[in-house]
Amino acid sequence: MIITSIKEYDKKRSQIYIDGEKAFLLYKGEIRKYKLEQDKEIDQITYDVIVREVLGKRAILRAMNLLQKRDYTEYKLREKLGDGGYPDSCIEDAIDYVKSYKYLDDRRYASDYARYYKESRSRKRIEQDLIQKGINRDLIAEVMEEEYDTEDEDIELEQIRHLLIKKHYSPSMDYKDKQKIMAFLYRKGYSTELIYKAMDMD
Repeated sequence: MIITSIKEYDKKRSQIYIDGEKAFLLYKGEIRKYKLEQDKEIDQITYDVIVREVLGKRAILRAMNLLQKRDYTEYKLREKLGDGGYPDSCIEDAIDYVKSYKYLDDRRYASDYARYYKESRSRKRIEQDLIQKGINRDLIAEVMEEEYDTEDEDIELEQIRHLLIKKHYSPSMDYKDKQKIMAFLYRKGYSTELIYKAMDMD
């Protein structure tokens, strides 16, 4: 394996390229410690020590530090570690580590998210949010089934009515204006049936 390039990433770190591909980010002191030089070979033992001992431990600490500040989905945490320049193998090990201690749990995240936003957002909007955060669709469906019951339709109805007040809705306004409000509510994830019901159009 040949170190084809060492490019400064920021004041403290440099990006190491091996055989023309991005390999990892190292602090400048580490580059000196392991005697890494451009156009020189890096032996397998040194490579393994850097990836497993240096970056592997650092990725785990980074993952734990991020999760101490706030909850992440697996997808978003993986993305965050990737942005930090960690090799894929280090990211996988870090994810496995925090999952093994239940620091990372997509089911818990989805349940907490649904409970938190249940009173202010539509069920469909919450589902869309969770999809964007990279949570598995089947898991989302299971969580929604657990978190919602038939009475929750009344909550969404009240949410729509509140939005109608903010939009100065009146049953007497012309149909074109009603259509604009209906489109606004539909984009927020409310069903046509509930929108019609709230607007007294059913």
